[in-house]
Amino acid sequence: MNQDRTLNIVCHAILVVGAVLVCLPLYFAFVAGSLTIVEVQQTPFPLLPGGHFFENLAESWSRGNFGRLFVNSIIITGGIVIGKLVMSLLAAYAITYFRFPFRMTAFWLIFVSLMLPVEVRIIPTYEAVADAAGPLRWLAGVTGLSGLVETLTGYRLETALQWNMVNTYRGLILPLIASASATFLFRQFFLTVPEELCEAARLDGAGPVKFFFDILLPLSKVNIAALAIILFIYGWNQYLWPLLFTTDKDMATAVLGLKQLVPVSDAEPAWNLAMAATFVVLLPPAIIIIGLQGLFTRGLVDSGK
Repeated sequence: MNQDRTLNIVCHAILVVGAVLVCLPLYFAFVAGSLTIVEVQQTPFPLLPGGHFFENLAESWSRGNFGRLFVNSIIITGGIVIGKLVMSLLAAYAITYFRFPFRMTAFWLIFVSLMLPVEVRIIPTYEAVADAAGPLRWLAGVTGLSGLVETLTGYRLETALQWNMVNTYRGLILPLIASASATFLFRQFFLTVPEELCEAARLDGAGPVKFFFDILLPLSKVNIAALAIILFIYGWNQYLWPLLFTTDKDMATAVLGLKQLVPVSDAEPAWNLAMAATFVVLLPPAIIIIGLQGLFTRGLVDSGK
């Protein structure tokens, strides 16, 4: 009994220390965001918050044009979440329940792509999205249809087939909707569905589409919710791809807007504004996690069974 009580005390003490270490940077960011520029530059750094947090928040919101940037982030993040879930569910369903040639080869090719994150393939991805019609022009040239295309459109082939998705929502969403990890997780869950359930649905006359929508999707709703939280954070915190792909400030995301507030060597120091804006940018993921933490925990536990 004493040993159990001692173990509980030690575990809780470790959790408290870990929570303090995690929250300490957030506290100092809040302190910096509530001070004036002069107070932030004081030495030593103040340990107590000031009274200018909402003032700094309003100024950073206006200076960073966060109204527009938040709309962009919500659209892009929503597109990434929905696209990844749809693609992963369909891919996992096909690999698990359909028997076709090279089925497992396709699965392992998808799985191997985990070793190729966006940062590794950023240049070819940019080239593909900046000139999405390139393969069509190549195909038209190989098949001899370039003359037909030019006759129908009245333009040269290079002009007729142009699809530049730079500074568009499509270009910011489409390259990121494929997810090997989500496909793997859904496949593992589908493998736990009893085969008898599939046989019963088949005997009742349910086709593949009806079985997917009426049986598999309801069973997967907890896993979908848990994965949607992870994907929301992934999409919201995207930095490198929007930074490379957007040249129009009106197409930037909230994370990029936060970066613009970080002082540089030849600019006026405004760390208080940057720290205040940080809490606005992290608010949507925090709300999602806190509001759906029950589904998140259940989804992770169910996925691990």
